[in-house]
Amino acid sequence: MSKMHAIKVAAKTAFLAEQSEPARSRYVFAYTITIENTGDISARLLSRHWLITDALGKVQEVRGDGVVGQQPILAPGASFQYTSGAILETPMGSMEGSYQMLGEDGVSFDAQISPFRLTVPHALH
Repeated sequence: MSKMHAIKVAAKTAFLAEQSEPARSRYVFAYTITIENTGDISARLLSRHWLITDALGKVQEVRGDGVVGQQPILAPGASFQYTSGAILETPMGSMEGSYQMLGEDGVSFDAQISPFRLTVPHALH
């Protein structure tokens, strides 16, 4: 099997306590995504599709062009990193989705984003 089109996505998350208001069911999270082209040809990230699910099963669906206002082109071996945010009504949730990519060979493909958790760390008393 060819690895012409191969994109690896990794996520790190952080709870932003200073922007959150638990008494008003507002929990703000930052997530940093690293997108790496592990394939053999360059590819441009055209758009994103996210499913953000809170602990009550409420799903927010987000679609849009690019990421943080950019449509980066990743050469083989190159990576692109960005940080964005999500707001949940519960102290835990998860995100998953995909990036719609276009290879320089003209082939469109999806780069899957495996589910990752958004969680408020346990407060120490």
